[in-house]
Amino acid sequence: MQLVSVIMPYYKKKAYIKDSIRSVLKQTYQNFEIIIIYDDTDKSDLEFIRKIISKDSRIRLLVNKNNSGAGFSRNKGIENANGNFIAFLDCDDLWKERKLETQIKFMNEKKVFFTFTAYEILDKKKLKNDIRLARNSINFNELLRSCDIGLSTVILKKKLINKNCNFPRIKTKEDFVLWLKIAQTKIDLRGINESLTIWRKLDSSLSSKLFQKIFDGFSVYNKYMKFNFFKSIYYLLILSFSYLKKEKIF
Repeated sequence: MQLVSVIMPYYKKKAYIKDSIRSVLKQTYQNFEIIIIYDDTDKSDLEFIRKIISKDSRIRLLVNKNNSGAGFSRNKGIENANGNFIAFLDCDDLWKERKLETQIKFMNEKKVFFTFTAYEILDKKKLKNDIRLARNSINFNELLRSCDIGLSTVILKKKLINKNCNFPRIKTKEDFVLWLKIAQTKIDLRGINESLTIWRKLDSSLSSKLFQKIFDGFSVYNKYMKFNFFKSIYYLLILSFSYLKKEKIF
């Protein structure tokens, strides 16, 4: 069995991380390592984390000196990963038991380097209120218009990540930038339309803040894709419309 490195940045998720780790430990595919990157200047949760990881030698802890952001932390985790496969799990999300087994089998059989899946959305009242389906594949032009790839659903080959293709230091949408950079290289982004992940939608999370999303969305196109101002605004409007449609706001 091939080793999978599970990358988990930690920032003020004490109420959820234990369940997130447990969802990895319960996987039917057991050849994995978990790398937790503690990304908080406040070190008061460190002892709590250390107590959790002491129960399984497959879990490692890296500690950032300062709060450096999820992108920086994931890059650090990948640099220290031993697996050829990299999986991402935020510390408030959950995996279903066959998540790793299903994706690794699919990637080996289809010989693909990047997969994502459908996922369920869990609100703060622990009610499942939506499901996001996964298309069979997404190319660069399609991805520009709508980021339909859930971070905690992704597994990719480690060799896709390098100094020119990694997570940028941006508050939100750092994953969107990376997926676009990978798609630009003509890598096949393959979807599995089976719900294998549960995304916890919290009001306090950065990803829930609309104005931050808009600001960072413009940066995705203007700064990272090198589009001019008007082209960036054009794609930002399309992206925003897609987001509003998924959120059923209008």
